[in-house]
Amino acid sequence: VAGMELLRRGRVDTRGLPLADAKGMGLVEYGALTFGGWDLFDDDLASAARNHAVLTEAQLEAVAPTLARMRPWPAASNARFCKNVVGTATKKARGLREQVQAIREDLIRFKEHEKLDRVVVVNLASTEKSVDLTRPEFATPEAFEKAIDANDPDIGPAMLYAYAAIVDGIPFANFTPSVAADVPALLMLAKRTGAPVAGKDGKTGQTLLKTVLAPALRDRALHVEGWYSTNILGNRDGEALNDPASRQNKLDTKGAALDSILGYKVQDHVVSIQYYRPRGDNKEAWDNIDVTGFLGQPMQLKLNFLCKDSILAAPLVVELARTLDLARRRGEGGVIDALGCFFKAPMSQDGEPVEHAMPEQQRRLMAWLSKGRVPQAERTPERIRG
Repeated sequence: VAGMELLRRGRVDTRGLPLADAKGMGLVEYGALTFGGWDLFDDDLASAARNHAVLTEAQLEAVAPTLARMRPWPAASNARFCKNVVGTATKKARGLREQVQAIREDLIRFKEHEKLDRVVVVNLASTEKSVDLTRPEFATPEAFEKAIDANDPDIGPAMLYAYAAIVDGIPFANFTPSVAADVPALLMLAKRTGAPVAGKDGKTGQTLLKTVLAPALRDRALHVEGWYSTNILGNRDGEALNDPASRQNKLDTKGAALDSILGYKVQDHVVSIQYYRPRGDNKEAWDNIDVTGFLGQPMQLKLNFLCKDSILAAPLVVELARTLDLARRRGEGGVIDALGCFFKAPMSQDGEPVEHAMPEQQRRLMAWLSKGRVPQAERTPERIRG
C-alpha cells in the first residue's frame, strides 16, 4: 500500500515491479489500485508499518497520513491451523457458513464504499498447516458446501477466503503455502463461476534463484549431487513458521521444484527454515550446491542472499492483482497457469505437468500477456482492489 502511494506521489520509480514495462497489454495502471483487507491485529496501517520496520523513516513519514486512515477488517481465524499467530481482531461468527458470509459482505461493502469496478482477493496470511485433499468432502463443490454447513474441522481460514471469492466469481491468488483454492472442489467451482485463480506460495527469494540456477546446471549437464538450502528470518512469517506443522507445509512447497527441473531426484536436497527474531524482515537465504562435471570432477557453488522479504513480495502481489483482473476481463476462469512464475508451487489446469523453470515460466507469462495487447487509445483508467 505504501509503495503504490509513494509511486502515485512520484516519490519512487517502478524499480522492482516486474510488469511496469508491459505497456498496452490491458493491465490496469498502478494508480488504479485501491487497497483494503483483513488482519488478526487491528492496528491502522501506519502503526503496523512502524512495527514491522520495512519502510525507511522518510518513506513512512510521506505516507503515514494515508496509512493511518486505513484499518483492517476483523479476520477469519482458527488457531488449530496456525498456532503461533493469534490476534484479537477476529470475526465473531459462530460457524464456518457465517464466517464465509461475513467475508463476502466485507467485499461487497468495500466495493460499494470505494466505488470500485472490480475486486481481486490475494491471500497473504500466515502459513497454515496442511490437510488431506483426498477427503471426499473436498471432491466436489456440493460436498464442500455440506462440509461448510457441518463445520468440518479440516476447513481452514485460507479455504474460507478462497471459497468466498470464488463463489462470487472474484479472482483469487494464494501467495501462501496454505491449502486454499487448490482444493479440488474449489477448482471445479472456479470453472463454474469464471473466477480466475493462481497460486501457491509466492516465489520471492531463495526459490526464485533456485529455479534460475537449476535450468542452467541442467543445460550444462552438471549433475547436482546435493543442494543444501537454509533460511533465517524473524518477522511474523518466521514466527508462524516456528510451528512445526506450518513449517512443514512451507518446506513442502520450497522443495518441490528442483527434481522437476533437473529431471532426476536429488538425493541430498535439504531445505531448512529457522526463526531468528533479530533478523526481522531482512531474511537471509544461504545455499550450498554440490555438482559433478566432466570426468566426474566435483565442484561447488555458494550462494548467500541477504534480502528484504516484503520488498521482494509486495511487487508480486501488485502484479498478481493486475494480471488476475486482466484474466477476469478476458473471461478466463479456473487456474491461470501462465502466472506460475510468481509461485514456488504453481498450479496447473486439469492435472497438466507443472513448469518450474523460471526462464520458461517468464516466456509463458509474456506470451499470455501479449494475447491481450490493447491499443493506447482504447485504454481507460479503472479502479480495482489488490
